[in-house]
Amino acid sequence: MPRRKYDARVYALAKRGAEVQFRDLLHEAKLLINLFPHLRDAFDKDELPIQFIIRRGAGMKTTGRRTNRMSAASRKAVSVRMKKYWATRRKAAAKK
Repeated sequence: MPRRKYDARVYALAKRGAEVQFRDLLHEAKLLINLFPHLRDAFDKDELPIQFIIRRGAGMKTTGRRTNRMSAASRKAVSVRMKKYWATRRKAAAKK
């Protein structure tokens, strides 16, 4: 069954509603910080400060090349293990 195409107007309205809701949440967060100023600096090292969360693009991941997390010895061990695995698979397939 083909997907139903929605009108661009619906997407525009949804986007506008999300922007308004986000603005309301930011306003509420600022009011809470003003009401409880002692909480402004009260966070664990694992938590982020509210200024960082509110900052534009704070939750966006950066794109880039992944670094290789395996050492050369680990790669060699995996290589040997996989070669052994595939050799046993080929032997089993040859017996069939």
